[in-house]
Parts: sequence; C-alpha cells; structure tokens
Amino acid sequence: MTTTAAILAQFDGCADYAVFPDPDNGYYQPVDARMSLFHSPGNWAMVVELLGYVPRARRLTDVLHVFGNCLTSGEPGFDNGDFLDRELPLAEPTADTPLIDVLRALVPTARPLFLADDRELRARLPADLPLVLQLDAWTHPTDLGDTLPSDHETFRQLAEVLATGDPRHYRPTTPPNTHWSTWPDAGTL
Repeated sequence: MTTTAAILAQFDGCADYAVFPDPDNGYYQPVDARMSLFHSPGNWAMVVELLGYVPRARRLTDVLHVFGNCLTSGEPGFDNGDFLDRELPLAEPTADTPLIDVLRALVPTARPLFLADDRELRARLPADLPLVLQLDAWTHPTDLGDTLPSDHETFRQLAEVLATGDPRHYRPTTPPNTHWSTWPDAGTL
C-alpha cells in the first residue's frame, strides 16, 4: 500500500543517511535542478536531479536522487550509477568569465544536454511507470541538518501527489528556491 506516511518516512530516512538531495552540497556548485514524480496504482517513484559543477574534478555532473517503492535496483537515495558526468566541449573560460558562469549561462539553451534523458531518468524505475508531475523549480528545505523533509510543506504535498497520482495536491505557498543563486556557499569545500 502506498501511503503519504510511508513516502515521508522514506524521505526522512534518506535525509538521516545524507542521501536526500541537498542543493547546498559543499562539493559541487549548483547549475540546475529538476524533479520528476511517477505513480501507478500501488507504485510511486521520485527522481530529483541536481546538476552541478565539481571544481576539483572540472566536471559537470547530474546527480540523480531516486526514491520509490518499486525501484528496480539499488536503495533509495543515490548509487554510483546515478552520477551522470556530462562531457562538454567547452573553450577554456577567460579570467573575466569563470567556467561555472559559462555553464549556468548555457542552461536555457543546452538544458537537454545537461539533464537526464528518459532512459537515464528511468534507469532504476519500471519502464512503464507514468510520469505525473515534473518541476523545474520548487521550495527545497534549507535546513536539512536540523529538520526532516516531512517537516516541510513541499515534501508533504509531493508525498500526497505520489500516494494518489493527483498533481493537484501540489499547491506551494512559498516561492521556489532551487535556482542556483539561492545557494551561494555550495561547492566551496
């Protein structure tokens, strides 16, 4: 049985194990984000993509955080195969334009090259699980070290969407904060 409580319990457990999405991650600078929610009777899945630039490796990586009760492999959170490195032929940035700024400027036109395609997005999901909602922006917890996803309106509403398959349960009352500019200290380790 798919219940909101069970979905939130999985989110909270992943937060406890530090495998819940964190746009404020110290190892990569945020570039873009996307969330995809899937549902069929009795089954649910959510994939949160955090696209970031890893300065130490000079690499653009799309990290897929995969949750659900019907995963075809692995555990909720992320596995080694959920790190999708993007090889992009880019000219060296000038001193006036850091590479992170170049990557962020490319998002409006090159987003399909950066984010997961359907095969990558569904790599750990049943192939026929219907997509019910996809978000390019949402309000993400800024205090995951102190509170759990179940304490945040966004993830309580998303759990309702996942439990019912009805995207009308997602009715945010706060402005989105997943734009990279919201997380200025990310990637500074």
